[in-house]
Amino acid sequence: MATLSIEVSSFKPLGDRLLVKISAAEEKSTGGIILPDTAKEKPQVGEVVSVGSGKLSDEGVRQPVDVEVGAKVLYSKYAGTELKIGNEEYILLREQDLLAIVS
Repeated sequence: MATLSIEVSSFKPLGDRLLVKISAAEEKSTGGIILPDTAKEKPQVGEVVSVGSGKLSDEGVRQPVDVEVGAKVLYSKYAGTELKIGNEEYILLREQDLLAIVS
């Protein structure tokens, strides 16, 4: 995982990419058993922190990203590039790696 020493507010994804803050992993199972770090699943839900300007079409027209900052999203399990900015974990994704907006 890449570690960056920058401010999140100064991070601007390019094109159709999004910076998503990864939600914390579950500490307990549904049955109430406390999970050790090795048994925790990688979360697939996060909050959009920063959005790129959109994808450029073949005609040269910019297509804006459908997701806004602050939206909770579900993304593909093995998608994106994981980053650590400060003490927080983020993932840099393409818009096509998003599966759903979670309310």
